[in-house]
This record gives sequence, C-alpha cells and structure tokens, in this order.
Amino acid sequence: MDTYQTDRGWEALGDRTRRSIIECLAERPRPVGELAAELPVSRPAVSQHLKVLKDAGLVIERAVGTRRIYRLNPVGVSALRDQLDTFWDRALIAYKSVVEQPTKERS
Repeated sequence: MDTYQTDRGWEALGDRTRRSIIECLAERPRPVGELAAELPVSRPAVSQHLKVLKDAGLVIERAVGTRRIYRLNPVGVSALRDQLDTFWDRALIAYKSVVEQPTKERS
C-alpha cells in the first residue's frame, strides 16, 4: 500500500460512521444489511461508506450468491498500523533525546 493509498485510509477514517463500520468488521465479516441494522444510517448510506473504505484499501468484499460480504483488508489496515508505529517510534526517540539532554541545573 503506497503513501497515497495510506493517506486515503486516514481520510476515510475521519468519518465516525466509517469508524463504526470498521469496528463492526473487526469483529467479523458482514453483509451490508447487517451493518445497516447496527448503525443509525440507511442501507444505501452504509453502501456509500463501504465504497469509500474499499477505495481507501481498508475493506474488501466477496460475493456470496447475490450478497456481498465485507471484511477488513489486512494489507490496508496493516499499512495504517505501520505508519502509526513509525510516528510513535519517532515521537519516543525525540522525547528520549530531550529528556537525556543535560540541563543547566544538572551541570
């Protein structure tokens, strides 16, 4: 997943409904109707949110008869996790550097 795609993932997660969909799909794969039953939005709205999540690489779908079953895309979610880990590691290194600098009081 390239940087552009990862950026789209962060943008997609900026919406509360899409974050709720991600939370539901983290439990198990689900069809649109089941997601809509758990959210305060219509089925067509859930479908639109799923399209955004799919375009961002966070969700994938599989056809089962006439239904589509959605689940998290492990590659897309992993890319976001890797980016968060990188940010966190950099922040900790910067913090350590500041803390370990001698101060006038210690000199």
